[in-house]
Amino acid sequence: MNDSSWGAPAGSGRGGPDQGPVPAGPACDRQQAAQTRPMPIVPDVPAGGFQDDHGRGAAHQSGPLFRDETPHEHPQEPMPSPTPPPPPAPPAPRQKKSAGRNLGAAIGVGVGLGAVIIASLYVWAPAFIGVIAVAVVVGLWELTSRLQERKGIKAPLVPLAVGGAAMVVAGYVRGPEGAWVAMALTALAVLVWRMTEPPEGYLKDVTAGVFAAFYVPFLATFVALMLTADDGPERVLTFLVLTVVSDTGAYAIGWRFGKHKLAPRISPGKTREGLFGAVTFAMAAGALCMQFMIDDGVWWQGLLLGLAVATSATLGDLGESMIKRDLGIKDMGTLLPGHGGIMDRLDSLLPTAPVVWLLFVIFVGST
Repeated sequence: MNDSSWGAPAGSGRGGPDQGPVPAGPACDRQQAAQTRPMPIVPDVPAGGFQDDHGRGAAHQSGPLFRDETPHEHPQEPMPSPTPPPPPAPPAPRQKKSAGRNLGAAIGVGVGLGAVIIASLYVWAPAFIGVIAVAVVVGLWELTSRLQERKGIKAPLVPLAVGGAAMVVAGYVRGPEGAWVAMALTALAVLVWRMTEPPEGYLKDVTAGVFAAFYVPFLATFVALMLTADDGPERVLTFLVLTVVSDTGAYAIGWRFGKHKLAPRISPGKTREGLFGAVTFAMAAGALCMQFMIDDGVWWQGLLLGLAVATSATLGDLGESMIKRDLGIKDMGTLLPGHGGIMDRLDSLLPTAPVVWLLFVIFVGST
């Protein structure tokens, strides 16, 4: 055995037991360099990292696998910030009750009419009869105009106006008999006047005309009948005061405390509380007026008179509300600011006049 079998000479390559000596040189260096390629640096897997399919730790998804690899960026879209809920709406302000009319104008017109009535009533009685006649003619004009506009009913105005004014004067001069005669003649004049036009609609026209003659001038005649008594001005003033007080009491109490409708299908604004206010105010005013204004009158008669006035005034108001609802209008006219028309002020006065006249006759006589 020689020494070469124990090892390679210095500077020579080594081989396997059945291989010759490994050549040295550039070729060998290139082969070794190829075999000794540096391994990629794998980042440490942080705690809680994940493993691949072979159980080996995998790099964190956010880092590159190789140093020369550009990381694939996945920009995250910003999450939309939650929209804050809208602030709660402030509570709606509580609406004040409204009278539905120009209260200032209504008061001004009422005061003006009252001054004219009182002046004519106490200065010269025939002047007050003239005021009634003018109110009757204007009321007839409003009523017939609305009937023609809304229903096509042509109630003849000329005989109604002439007959209505004559009816008031006849009542003052000749008493109840004169009023009845004038009423009959006015109805006859309406029938004849309408004959000058074509017969179509004759029946409804003359029916409306007779109704208008009874509703406006005939009922107003009872005011003239009150004036014929010795204390006539005081009776008329009592009649007017009680009717106005009744309407005022109904308005004041109904506007402040009204909750229960009196006749919602006819007049939604009227309440039972308002009716109670009308009765209370009218009875109190009636007791005072009968005791201190009417000759031979006593307070308990005034209580009954006030109750009757409140009832008839309310019914009269409801009656005209039925007419206006049938016609589809709010007011009969626009002559009086804050009030509407003349008929809108006569609605409670007209049916109350015969009731007051009759109770005066029963309580203290006709003279």
